[in-house]
Amino acid sequence: MAISYNWTISNLDRKTSNGFVYCAHWQCTGTDGDLHSSVYATCSFDGDPTVPYADLTPEMVLGWVWEQVDRAATEQSIADRIEALKNPVDASGLPWASAE
Repeated sequence: MAISYNWTISNLDRKTSNGFVYCAHWQCTGTDGDLHSSVYATCSFDGDPTVPYADLTPEMVLGWVWEQVDRAATEQSIADRIEALKNPVDASGLPWASAE
């Protein structure tokens, strides 16, 4: 099954004086069947508002995020973690414990 990726903006920090968004909180989640992995981070912005706060859309803000974040590298990192979940290289447990 192919991994599907979902990019979202979970919050925006802004100046109340002019509505300037100076920080976007974003998340990317990858899902492959029952397995999933995600990245949560923030991006900071400098300058003056070019779009009124009320007119911002998730797609617009994600565009700003992708100007700073390597989208392909982020998705590859998630894919690598999902692959590690499918094929673990480490395990823990006790050989004498019963599987009850």
